[in-house]
Amino acid sequence: MSKKPFEKFINKPVSGAKKKEALRQEKKKLKAEARAQGEERRKIKLEKQRGGWNNEVRSTKYEVQKRQTLNGKRENTHDKRQTGNDKRQAPNDRRQTGSQQPGTGNQQPVTTSIPLNKFIAHAGVCGRREAAEMVKKGLVIVNGNKIIEPGFKVSANDKITINGKQLFLQKNLVYILVNKPKDYITTTDDPQGRKTILDLIKGASKERVYPVGRLDRNTTGVLLLTNDGELAQKLTHPSYEIKKLYEVKLDKPLTKNDFEAVMNGVTLEDGFVKADAVAYADAKDKTIIGIEIHSGRNRIVRRIFEHLGYDVKNLDRVMFANLTKKNVERGKWRFLQEKEIRLLKFMNQSFLKKSKE
Repeated sequence: MSKKPFEKFINKPVSGAKKKEALRQEKKKLKAEARAQGEERRKIKLEKQRGGWNNEVRSTKYEVQKRQTLNGKRENTHDKRQTGNDKRQAPNDRRQTGSQQPGTGNQQPVTTSIPLNKFIAHAGVCGRREAAEMVKKGLVIVNGNKIIEPGFKVSANDKITINGKQLFLQKNLVYILVNKPKDYITTTDDPQGRKTILDLIKGASKERVYPVGRLDRNTTGVLLLTNDGELAQKLTHPSYEIKKLYEVKLDKPLTKNDFEAVMNGVTLEDGFVKADAVAYADAKDKTIIGIEIHSGRNRIVRRIFEHLGYDVKNLDRVMFANLTKKNVERGKWRFLQEKEIRLLKFMNQSFLKKSKE
C-alpha cells in the first residue's frame, strides 16, 4: 500500500507556538555562530599584533571544529568553550616565556597576569578608564609591540612603556602627609632624644618611611613622608623647581622697600635668591607675609628675612607641591589619595614653578 496518504501525518508540519520557538532557537543559534566568528577574527588580529598567529593554535582550532561537526550540538557547545580557553592560554604561555627582562638570570617568570589597563593604573599613572583610552590610542608598548587592546593580559615580567618610560607595579609604597607641629625634628632618629616626626605617625604603617626634605624644628606645616625613593628624589631635586608656600609672622611690619627686595631677590652667603611671589596675608597686619618660593636651600625663608633685619616669629608651610594641610589638624596625619599620588608622580604643572615668558 502506498504511504502517500499518510505522509501528512508522518511529516506533520510545525505550527503555532512550536513553530515560533523553533524560529527563535534558529535565530539564537545563528547569532551565537556570528559572535563566535567575530571573536575568532578579533583574536587572530590580536595575535598578529603580538607577533604572529601561532600555527599550533590554528591547527588545534580546526581539529576541534571537525570534532564539533561529528559529535553534535552538545559537544559542539562544549568544544567551542574549550577552544576559547586553549587560545587564551597559548598566548599567555608564549608571552610569559619570552618576556624575561635582561639581567634576571634564572629567575622564574611571574605567572599572575592582569589586564593592561589595570597594570597601568596600579603603576600610578592614571585611573583604569584613562588607561584604557591610552591603550586604544596606541600609546602603550608591551615587549616592543604596540598594544591597542586594554584587556591584553600582562605580568610584572613584561616590559611596559608609555612615551619611552617603563612602568613598574607599586608594591607596599606608602605616602603620608603630616601637619608638623613645633618642637619636632624631621629626622628618623635623634641621638639627643628629641621628638622626631616619626613619633607622630607610630603605627601608621609597617613600612619604614622617610621625610621628603626638611622643616626646621620650629617650622610647622605640610610635610610628606614616604618610602618611594624615586618620587622623593623628584620632589627635592632643584631641576623640578617644586613650589612651596609659607606664611611668615615677623617681629615688625614689612616695609615697602623690603617687600620689593624680597620680590627682586637678595644675595645671601650662599648665593642669590628671589621669591616667586610675595603678598601681605592680611591687609591690616603687615607683619604676616605669604611667600611662594621653589628654592630648597636650608632655612632659606628665615635667612631672607633675617638678611633684611627681621626676626621670624612663626613660619608655617601651608603648601608643598599640590599638598596642603586642609582637614589635617596640627600634629595629625593622613594617607595621600590616589589622585594626589598621580599628580605628584607626573609633576602636574599646577605645582611647578611657572616658566619665564
